[in-house]
Amino acid sequence: MQLKQYIKLSQQLKMTPQLQQAIKLLQLSRVELEEHVRDEMLENPVLEEAADSERVREDGTEIEQKPEDFPQSTIDGVARKESDGAEEKSQSEMDWERFVEGYNEYSYSPGGGGVRMNSDELPSIDQTLSEKESLFDHLMWQLSLSNLDEVEQEIAADIIGNVNQQGYFVNRTLEDLAQAHGVSFEYADDVLTAVQEMDPVGVAARDLKECLLIQARTYHSGDGTLRRFIERHLENMEKRNYDAIKRDMDLSHDELVRLAKIVQNMEPKPGRGFNTDETHYITPDVYVHKMGDEYVVTLNEDGLPKLKVSNYYRSAMTGGSGQTKSYIQDKFRSAVWLIRSIHQRQNTIRKVTESIVRFQRDFLDRGPQHLRPLILRDVADDIGMHESTVSRVTTNKYVHTPQGIYELKYFFNSRIKTMYSSDDIASESVKIKIKKLIDDETPKKPLSDQAIANLLKQENIDIARRTVAKYREMMNIPSSSKRKKLF
Repeated sequence: MQLKQYIKLSQQLKMTPQLQQAIKLLQLSRVELEEHVRDEMLENPVLEEAADSERVREDGTEIEQKPEDFPQSTIDGVARKESDGAEEKSQSEMDWERFVEGYNEYSYSPGGGGVRMNSDELPSIDQTLSEKESLFDHLMWQLSLSNLDEVEQEIAADIIGNVNQQGYFVNRTLEDLAQAHGVSFEYADDVLTAVQEMDPVGVAARDLKECLLIQARTYHSGDGTLRRFIERHLENMEKRNYDAIKRDMDLSHDELVRLAKIVQNMEPKPGRGFNTDETHYITPDVYVHKMGDEYVVTLNEDGLPKLKVSNYYRSAMTGGSGQTKSYIQDKFRSAVWLIRSIHQRQNTIRKVTESIVRFQRDFLDRGPQHLRPLILRDVADDIGMHESTVSRVTTNKYVHTPQGIYELKYFFNSRIKTMYSSDDIASESVKIKIKKLIDDETPKKPLSDQAIANLLKQENIDIARRTVAKYREMMNIPSSSKRKKLF
């Protein structure tokens, strides 16, 4: 073993903090971007939210300033790290002084460029909902009005606490419950029965069969055939094995139809009416509007803070010295890069959307069934960007089009070959055709996957049975045996 010195030449790819920030902002959704900007404003005192009045001239016209409006030498001076050399440090300070002296308002002001829309053109917003009563609150309110004694109320409260959002008694057994409260199994079972008599009907059941039996006792108390039907043949109903049911219970076809209709009208999830999950509305990142014969792309920047650099800290930077000046310069540099990164993100979203519009003109004119096959490379080559950039831009970003609101990822589809022409068809268009065939089928004689494949081949679409099955499952459509209806 010995020590040696040698020279090695190698290439390495290193990402600067500024590039990392730009990539991070690119893949954020609209809500995440708003949160990120708010966090940056809390951490960086140099960043401020500009008032609307600060962006309007005396004649009322809007002031628009973008990072590209400033000399690149100025931006480079902001981003350049100060070296230890006295000459370089002096030059850096000169850049800062020139930047501040020529500073008017270096800001990010959403809404610049493009076409403004009035409120009538924006997607509708449902009325604001107040907080809904939860299932737990509803059951506890009924418990407070009951005539149960103190021990029974404690057991009932324990049961209610283990009722899930669908309305089922889960996580605990009656044996555990009886042991925990020092009572017999029969005593705990009586309390459970009392809870099951509360509203909504079928609540606190331990499985689907018990839930339906509770509803049968409540709404059809004298129908013993219905109760036997639920107790013995729920699985056969699920499998559409009607012949087995008729043989076992000696039922006529009309009687079987009557029982099946009653069961189908029952509520399998009694707690769903008390679901307190908030509805999350999609806010489009970009709008596509038709003006004449052309489609115009406009960014949606409503709600994004209007960023600017604080005049106070700008003044402090020119007059400060030492550690204070170094701190402000660092924060100033961070603010500049954040503003530039946001501009770059918004411009990239606009470019990608404009490219998608060029490729998917038939979709915009005629609907989803005319969607063209499209891959990330097509858009990347069209706008001169890398595929990974296009992938980040189209993730969790939504566009409002004349055909509805879609995620940008929706427009990228694999190709399905046609049999007698060179024009391929998008997989999403094939899914729409499959769904239409199933919607139009005879309920008593549903189409098999092979039958659907044969019908598509008659429309010049070359597709295998297993591909039909895959697309059907992706759309959460059951198989033909489970789609078969009795009536």
